[in-house]
Amino acid sequence: MTATHDATQAASGATKAAPSISQRRRRSKLGNAWRGFAKAPLSAKFGMVVIAVYVIAAIFAPGIAPYGEAEVVGKGYQPWSWQHLMGTDQLGRDLFSRLIYGARNTVGVALLTTLLSFALGGGLGLLAAIAKGWIDQILSRAVDALMAIPVLIFALLLLSIFGTTVTAMVLVLAVLDSTRVFRLTRAVSQSIVVMDYVEAARLRGEKLPWIMRREILPNIMAPLVAEFGLRFCFVFLTISALSFLGLGLQPPTADWGSMVYENKMLITVGRLTPLLPAGAIALLAVGVNFVVDWFLHKTSGLKE
Repeated sequence: MTATHDATQAASGATKAAPSISQRRRRSKLGNAWRGFAKAPLSAKFGMVVIAVYVIAAIFAPGIAPYGEAEVVGKGYQPWSWQHLMGTDQLGRDLFSRLIYGARNTVGVALLTTLLSFALGGGLGLLAAIAKGWIDQILSRAVDALMAIPVLIFALLLLSIFGTTVTAMVLVLAVLDSTRVFRLTRAVSQSIVVMDYVEAARLRGEKLPWIMRREILPNIMAPLVAEFGLRFCFVFLTISALSFLGLGLQPPTADWGSMVYENKMLITVGRLTPLLPAGAIALLAVGVNFVVDWFLHKTSGLKE
């Protein structure tokens, strides 16, 4: 009886000690992610670290920043000090705090805009590739007309008409940037829609949304992910340019483009303060491009 009881307890302890299936899967995913990071080149590791730092700053901005986003804490244009690590702006707001909050505002708006542009351009690109005929012709000619106008000039025109709210800026830039996404999605999808498995799905009676989601989209995901990184950089730079020109994120919202404009006069007295938000913009663009280059190289199947 005692031996049976001991065996039961041992089996129970072994069962409790053994990790569950979900735990093993989680560990496997974490292990694969770490091995992928370890095998990545130095440039890609640098890019991933930069992106991680920006994400942390954007999420935990209120806890990291020593002062509030629009809080006036001193006199205008105070020099760098232990109290104000990057000095103050023209109103006496702490620039280090505004730089951190700018990561949340600028990067967050750029990410939302890029997601909307991919949802719109990617969906229409898939539809044009699989439907063909007059639908493809109408969508393609409309995209050609929009792409004929420079994005920044068109955005300035539309924002001057509809206003400079965040909603208007996101919608305008998402529509304008979706034209590039449409062209890429349509181009890479056209080589997939002629495959036998797509035709078999048609013959089975599968609906168009199912074919787009299950047969075409998984096979074009690699170039779309790479394009997402590049388009994010372009949208991010466009938002910063609009803010520098006064039509982007409006005060008192912290934005890197407007921070460069507000403090540009300090360059004339030998202070490098305006270069800090400009450097933050450039560093993120470089980091994202490093990761995109590595991802393209990895998915291409090249060994060197």
